[in-house]
Amino acid sequence: MKRENITVTTFSRKGRLKKHIVPMVAGIITAASMYTLPVYASGVSEVLNPINNLKTLVLAIIGAVGVIILAKNVMEFAQAYQQQDSSSMNSALKGIVAGLIMAGISAVMTFLGF
Repeated sequence: MKRENITVTTFSRKGRLKKHIVPMVAGIITAASMYTLPVYASGVSEVLNPINNLKTLVLAIIGAVGVIILAKNVMEFAQAYQQQDSSSMNSALKGIVAGLIMAGISAVMTFLGF
């Protein structure tokens, strides 16, 4: 009989825990998650300056490589046109288009606001 009494008191403690503690903890968590504080951010430009500098650098590199590819493929197209080589002309025209896209990407990104 002693064992039964211990078991019964253990179950009654668990029942009390479920009835009182669990709703109280749930209420505290809900109240804490609903309580918001305004955040006043200062120095946003200090955080964004390195990112903007990196973006500018990457766009400048892409534009410079695009100009180099454009110049190289214009010379290849001129040589292919002189030799009447249609497959080389086709390849050079694809390179010219790629170079134009790469050279103009910085202007497009600036226009879009990036």
